[in-house]
Amino acid sequence: MNRILITALLLSCSNVFMTFAWYGHLRNLAHRPWIVAALVSWGIALFEYMLQVPANRLGHEVLSVGQLKIMQEAIALFVFVPFSVLYLKEKISMDYLWAGLCLLGAVFFLFRSRLFGT
Repeated sequence: MNRILITALLLSCSNVFMTFAWYGHLRNLAHRPWIVAALVSWGIALFEYMLQVPANRLGHEVLSVGQLKIMQEAIALFVFVPFSVLYLKEKISMDYLWAGLCLLGAVFFLFRSRLFGT
């Protein structure tokens, strides 16, 4: 399988864990002391790192660090928006669209040499 695709898949799975580690406690542990939420989040983040580190190592064989970072940020937005709407019951706004378009612009500029061979 293509290394870029494997990297994107690993980063996508990593971002699911990351999103739960960073924001899941707002719904499930809001009534608990922050230290409990931090420890639970830390435990979840272990799984995130077990996917993210191999993703970055594999991805860095074919992508620059800037391309990896922008890919991760774009994936994070695609994971975060459904999470915030479906899990946290947040209302979606046009700001999500504008943020997404800005990230797509960043993706375009960092990957245009691959797309157009320039």
